[in-house]
Amino acid sequence: MRVLIDIGHPGHVHLFRNFANIMMANGHHILFTCREKEFEIELLKAAGFSYVSFGKKYSSTIGKLIGLIKFDIMEFIEGVKFKPDILMSHGSPYAAHAAKMLGKPHISLEDSGNWEQMKIYLPFTACVLTPDVLFEDLGTKQIRYTSYHELAYLHPHYFQSTGKAREILGLKEGEQYVILRFVSWNASHDKGQRGFSEKEKERIISYLSSRYRVFITSEGDLPVQYESFRIKISPEKIHEVLAEAIFFVGEGATMAAESGVLGTPSIYVNSIRRAYNEDQEQYGLVFNFQNEEGVFEKIKEIEQLPNIKETFQKRREKMLADKIDLTAFMVWFVENYPASREEIRENPALQLNF
Repeated sequence: MRVLIDIGHPGHVHLFRNFANIMMANGHHILFTCREKEFEIELLKAAGFSYVSFGKKYSSTIGKLIGLIKFDIMEFIEGVKFKPDILMSHGSPYAAHAAKMLGKPHISLEDSGNWEQMKIYLPFTACVLTPDVLFEDLGTKQIRYTSYHELAYLHPHYFQSTGKAREILGLKEGEQYVILRFVSWNASHDKGQRGFSEKEKERIISYLSSRYRVFITSEGDLPVQYESFRIKISPEKIHEVLAEAIFFVGEGATMAAESGVLGTPSIYVNSIRRAYNEDQEQYGLVFNFQNEEGVFEKIKEIEQLPNIKETFQKRREKMLADKIDLTAFMVWFVENYPASREEIRENPALQLNF
């Protein structure tokens, strides 16, 4: 089997990484396509995957329209060359459109429920795999599973902390640190949304830096006074660092979810609600705020907990007991497609085998 996977975000490399490795070990052929955005290419290189980059991604409204046409054509051309049996993505319109032109099925994974994006790719998609907690009903193409995207790569079957986070960060043994994440608000789904005000960022950074080492990961430029806090590590090492942080605070939904499934206290601050983070709140792993109000108080509340890491690891174990191994499910679903699609629709409990 030949599978073409389009990548639109660093998190998508993680999402498909173990799936791709297992598929290749099983004798299948995998090719990734991507644009130059953040550090997708660095992650693909670090994983040793074959990939094709389509160049810079556009950020303006007009540029995005141009990009839709340009990247559709480029994806189609790569499809003609690679001759895939299946195309996959996390909601990529380019993969969906190319699949339609190639006469091949497009399987999408979706956990954000971004209708602006979905209305562009959903009509050209054969089926959409989503967490069972996703708010949106996507119709007959939707297949729900009991897991999160983040467990495709942070499930204990695939990720175990090495305990080297402080070495990676250049810290002393036992030195505590926190991770902050700020987003650029340039994505289409970010229009009209909000997280921290600059004033509240300053207050939180000032407080935390007086008590811990602070590391900031940011999509865009940081104000000069915060630049010294910017984390400077290889992107593939971020999960080692998240796993040992005392807690995480940020505007990025994916990193908030990653921290939660690793058992690190996670505070997500964004007016965009994410079902997977709200589900994690039921386990006491992620705390969701649609604005900055109450965040400072929540930080102090977490600090008062005895044995923070042990407490959250126990919460993590409860969450893991309720979720399936998403990667194993994906491999079965793709290797047995399209029969698997009908089987899981007739008997959703099949997923519990994974």
